[in-house]
Amino acid sequence: MLKAVIVDDEAKALQSLTWELTNFSNEIDIVASFTNPIEALSYLNNNKNIPDCLFLDIEMPTMDGFQFMQRLSNRDFPVVITTAYNQYAIKALKNEAIDYLLKPIDSDDLNATVEKIKKFNTKHFTPDKLEQILLNFHESQTQKKITINADGKILFLRNEEISYIESDGNYSTIFLCDETKIVITKKLKEVNEILPDDTFFRVHNSYIINLTKVKEFYKAEGYIVLENNQKIPVSRQKKSDFLDLL
Repeated sequence: MLKAVIVDDEAKALQSLTWELTNFSNEIDIVASFTNPIEALSYLNNNKNIPDCLFLDIEMPTMDGFQFMQRLSNRDFPVVITTAYNQYAIKALKNEAIDYLLKPIDSDDLNATVEKIKKFNTKHFTPDKLEQILLNFHESQTQKKITINADGKILFLRNEEISYIESDGNYSTIFLCDETKIVITKKLKEVNEILPDDTFFRVHNSYIINLTKVKEFYKAEGYIVLENNQKIPVSRQKKSDFLDLL
């Protein structure tokens, strides 16, 4: 049984997390919980019986979770960040948290975290391993690949590899940043449906562009220039939406 400590400044959130931890896993025993981070620090820094893990909230008024971690005198136990905001994930890992959980906690995520806690060993949790965790997380979050069927094979492309896509009737041509061209048997509308809309935008009936590759926009003339100096027309119907995105 893993002995756990919870720190969360909101009483209701602490109660909810306690319920989730005790109901989603039969391997966690909550030995102490705190809404006051100062009291929690005193407990952890002065208690000879250190816990097997600490579940720590990020958003706290007296001190945030990262400041809390820095003031721990004893770090011979894994820390799991609990937060409703996933933008804290990378920072949490950089501060050597073993994992993070998004509220409300998913049972599968919790079980995976428990397995990490069980395998945790401070002597082997090296900076190299931490760097690998960060790289893996970054790839999973920001480099999800786009799957394209072309020439009897499946291609896996990252967003940043694609410059723009041009329609040619029932075919589409994908122009990569390295000047490679990939012709696929899909209409531009079908291609648009598989592309992430936070990165790609259909500026014209015949063109989809990668928004991160835009270098210039000539409003009066109605065209954009990409980083590779390719000029792409922007239709009148799309001009307003394109300006809103920019």
